[in-house]
Amino acid sequence: MRHTLAVLVENKFGVLSRVAGLFARRGYNIDSLAVGVTEDPNVSRITLVVRGDDHVVEQVSKQLNKLIDVIRVTDLGADESVERELALIKVKSDKDTRAEIIQIVDVFRARIVDVASKSIIIEVTGDEEKITAIEKLLKPFGIKELVRTGRIALTRGSKSS
Repeated sequence: MRHTLAVLVENKFGVLSRVAGLFARRGYNIDSLAVGVTEDPNVSRITLVVRGDDHVVEQVSKQLNKLIDVIRVTDLGADESVERELALIKVKSDKDTRAEIIQIVDVFRARIVDVASKSIIIEVTGDEEKITAIEKLLKPFGIKELVRTGRIALTRGSKSS
């Protein structure tokens, strides 16, 4: 089972390394990792996606909470949070294929952020399945480059994670 963990940490040098090191020492794999500063410049938010049962995630959370620079760890349930990914996809494109690519982009409510004579860069946000679906539809045109952010998430409602 995949779990999304929101880890609030002090925005200091080396914190990410210590968090990632904890996972490496325990032999746990990180499926996705996204880090960014929060509304407070002294606090960063690390969003991790890990695989494991509830016991594994509980153990990881306890270990994370023992790290000095960790402020709070929250396991974000899919029903209790809003989750998104961002992808930028550079697709081969010419005058013959451009209209069809634009139709696909429109269906997925994505955006074209750059157009060149032989390629288009598409920005798409959504859940993992949406990103994977548009990637599969664009693959026959020739994906030149692709980058995905990994999952980011916030708790629904007024509760903070």
